[in-house]
Amino acid sequence: MSNLKLGVEVVSAHNLKPKDGQGSSSAFVELLFDGQKFCTTVKEKDLEPVWNESFYFNISDPNNIPNLTLDAYVYNSTKNAQSKSFLGKVHINGTSFVPHSDAVVLHYPLEKRGIFSRVSGELGLKVFLTDDPSIKSSIPLPAMESFLHANSHSNQGQVPAQRISNLIPNTFNNDRTESRHTFHHLPNPNHQQQQHHSSVAANQQPVTYGVDEMRSEPQAPKIVRMYSGSSSQPPEYALKETSPFLGGGQIVGGRVMRSDKPSGTYDLVEKMQFLFVRVVKARDLPSKDVTGSLDPFVEVKVGNYKGITKHFEKKQNPEWNSVFAFSKDRMQSSVLEVVVKDKDMLKDDFVGIVRFDLIDVPTRVPPDSPLAPEWHRLEDKKGEKRNDNGELMLAVWFGTQADEAFPDAWHSDAFTPADSSLASEHIRSKVYHSPRLWYVRVNVIEVQDLVVDEKTRFPDVYVKAQIGNQVLKTKPVQARTMNAIWNEDMMFVAAEPFEDHLFLSVEDRVGPNKDEIMGKVIIPLNSVERRADNDRIFHTRWFNLQNPSADGVEDKKKDKFATKLHLHVCLEGGYHVLDESTHHSSDLRPTAKQLWRPSIGILELGILNVNALHPSKTRNGRGTSDTYCVAKYGDKWVRTRTIIDSLNPIYNEQYTWEVYDPATVLTLGVFDNSQFGEKSSNGHSSNGHKDMKIGKVRIRISTLETGRVYTHTYPLLVLHPSGVKKMGELHLAIRFSCISRANMLYTYLRPLLPRMHYVRPLSVMQLDVLRHHAVSIVAARLSRSEPPLRKEVVEYMTDANAHLWSMRRSKANFFRLISVFNGLFAVGKWFGELCMWKNPVTTVLVHVLFVMLICFPELILPTVFLYMFLIGVWNYRYRPRYPPHMNTRISYADAVHPDELDEEFDTFPTTRGPELVRMRYDRLRSVAGRIQTVVGDVASQGERIQALLSWRDPRATFIFVIFCLLAAILLYTTPFQVLAVLAGLYVMRHPRFRHKLPSAPLNFFRRLPAKTDSML
Repeated sequence: MSNLKLGVEVVSAHNLKPKDGQGSSSAFVELLFDGQKFCTTVKEKDLEPVWNESFYFNISDPNNIPNLTLDAYVYNSTKNAQSKSFLGKVHINGTSFVPHSDAVVLHYPLEKRGIFSRVSGELGLKVFLTDDPSIKSSIPLPAMESFLHANSHSNQGQVPAQRISNLIPNTFNNDRTESRHTFHHLPNPNHQQQQHHSSVAANQQPVTYGVDEMRSEPQAPKIVRMYSGSSSQPPEYALKETSPFLGGGQIVGGRVMRSDKPSGTYDLVEKMQFLFVRVVKARDLPSKDVTGSLDPFVEVKVGNYKGITKHFEKKQNPEWNSVFAFSKDRMQSSVLEVVVKDKDMLKDDFVGIVRFDLIDVPTRVPPDSPLAPEWHRLEDKKGEKRNDNGELMLAVWFGTQADEAFPDAWHSDAFTPADSSLASEHIRSKVYHSPRLWYVRVNVIEVQDLVVDEKTRFPDVYVKAQIGNQVLKTKPVQARTMNAIWNEDMMFVAAEPFEDHLFLSVEDRVGPNKDEIMGKVIIPLNSVERRADNDRIFHTRWFNLQNPSADGVEDKKKDKFATKLHLHVCLEGGYHVLDESTHHSSDLRPTAKQLWRPSIGILELGILNVNALHPSKTRNGRGTSDTYCVAKYGDKWVRTRTIIDSLNPIYNEQYTWEVYDPATVLTLGVFDNSQFGEKSSNGHSSNGHKDMKIGKVRIRISTLETGRVYTHTYPLLVLHPSGVKKMGELHLAIRFSCISRANMLYTYLRPLLPRMHYVRPLSVMQLDVLRHHAVSIVAARLSRSEPPLRKEVVEYMTDANAHLWSMRRSKANFFRLISVFNGLFAVGKWFGELCMWKNPVTTVLVHVLFVMLICFPELILPTVFLYMFLIGVWNYRYRPRYPPHMNTRISYADAVHPDELDEEFDTFPTTRGPELVRMRYDRLRSVAGRIQTVVGDVASQGERIQALLSWRDPRATFIFVIFCLLAAILLYTTPFQVLAVLAGLYVMRHPRFRHKLPSAPLNFFRRLPAKTDSML
């Protein structure tokens, strides 16, 4: 026999409706599950009752749990009348039951029992499944209600001895520490998913009912107010709010609790103290080799951590200008040693040393000016300062991550002592700027005076244009008069500074796959005119074609060629060059700066840390990660320093962006640095020098309240061929500050894209191709930076491959579409039940309301808008208090088939075997066949509407024409209100006057002809 039981802990209720006529209620809870019934004690005169009572239900059939429901009814006990009045109910589906280890206390909104029920408040329950054999089920008491009424005058905490089995120790935290979680369960279409947080309501001993002693682990309840929704997902993938102590104070509920210490500019991160050492240069260093030369370098050492500058060959007055940053929390020594050494093949020679006592090191607080470096005489091994030892220019100070030297410094917290010799250029934090992108419009008008070698045929000419890797061609035209006209536009993407040239060639299609160049033109892009809008008219130009054998721009002056090409070339600055997915754009400004509007606010981001990372590589036989974060907003990219060999890296770096449009998205990604992985036998990284993606977070600016600090941990979710996987949690602090609220509100009324996108719109196919080229250009430019921002990072951050086919993504979009229409479906279902008179009172009230609106039609629109206003005001209390995040349920990542994932991760073109490709092709054909059928059915309905007056079916058209004539006469002679009332009453007529067969108009419409008979 199964020991599986359902445990229910009734914790508390909030904001109950007063029902005793004195502004209060005496509440108790009645639990019903699988034919068993339990009741709690009565809490006299309390609208915020606290029970903390536990019950355990037997489960007759564990396999039937998804079909079972738990009902909790809250009643007001009336001891004088020996009755009870309804306060609300909670209905929980069996699919939302979780094990005891995952259970948390949840506040469920109380639901109505009927249309006239007056209900308010929430009920806090903790529901879980347990198979602990030592826990016995509670005994249902049929006389529970009479017992409650008979003992309602007694003390609230007193319970009969025969019913009390055990008093579990107090599980609540005495400090009432707030703990936040998210609850997800089976969707309820009557509510929208929201999330609110609350602290523990009371500190009281919970009561457990049962015959034998029940054992329960004392565990602090994690309370969260829950509102169900269709986008629920597992709790481990949910967003979690935190209350960290940052530079400006502790963050509690989005507000900054100011501390006594003054806050600086870095108030969204935890302040970290660093010892900065700037090694500038040396002079008059002594020679150490037999040849009299010196290859100097500097070693900066604090305890077990040391940083090394680069060495110079045969130079006694070297200049390094390097900065080292040692984390104060990791320093294990009170002395700083700066040693100058001579690089040697076998053993480095000692040149001199400078020592600092860390107690005497000054502290610098920006915006103080940088500390001026000073000359220090080098000491020998005996500690003596001699004039022939040379001097070293240094600057040593304590500071924070707000220091200007922080981004370019070598960091000790990014290295372990064993890794101190690794190159620091791959681990530094950096700010990048994407190149300014332009659209290049090439309008090929015509070509004249073509010269051909063969006089017996007319040339079949076209123009090929090329900028970098972008190649476009016009359509071929047969030049019978040795002139050809196209007037075709071609669009390219170019980036400043313009290093590329526009190459145009006129080619003759001699035969299949055989083209002959007739002439070419080379136009430097930096000489092309620019325009910011469509109002400025540019004059076209004639270009002399160069001989095909001519190379370079210089040959253009030497060669005189008769053929001329008529062009209109310009750089379009009125467009916004899309280099991201249109759904996740972080910038919508046009290219031309003179068209930019002033910013509306400031976005501040604090990247705090990453928790519980999943190891992405092995080092010394154990799993580890070398991670860094990348954030992109607008044309500004930021990259944190790489933290080496840590599964819980701490960054505490803060960045700022100007915001020009609230309908933009901030994108953050976490990556593993491939430069520090284990090396293979050929000396390369074992992962092929590609930085591994760990997860991504998107935050839409319009979902942030102005002035509030959002501190949350975001789950880092990555889709692998084996399924969705949580790689860790990214801890962020975000604040959006508005400069002008009126200007920001006015932004919502302006077009989303610049004016040129509407005056001279580009096709969807053009935008997709241009976006692909733009991403390639940005990736190529950023990969040449130091440290490089790799191509795979740029493509992952910009969703470069989002346009490729994915069965999972297609299903997700389909279910998103269904969820959009769920409201209409619910209204249709409600109206159907209304017409069937399932609730006569509601149907009669709707009839009365309908007649009133018809008699006073001027009230229809005001009523609709007032109703929407009231809904909006009501939903304000349940508004989301957190930014949206990745959702596995919406993405359809939690129920995807492995083969569909394998297909999604396949390259383009495919690399899979023929049989697998054949199977996937057949599956795609079946899906397309169903879509084809739906599209055909929709087309058939439209064709039937067209057939009403086309006389394709003469009898049907005759009937419809006569009906239109009679309807016109009736509408002219009868008031519209009368017809509307009669039509409404007919539609909502009683089922007694209905027939099960379809109506006559529907039968008539279905008999109309469509063009399906003409389909092959």
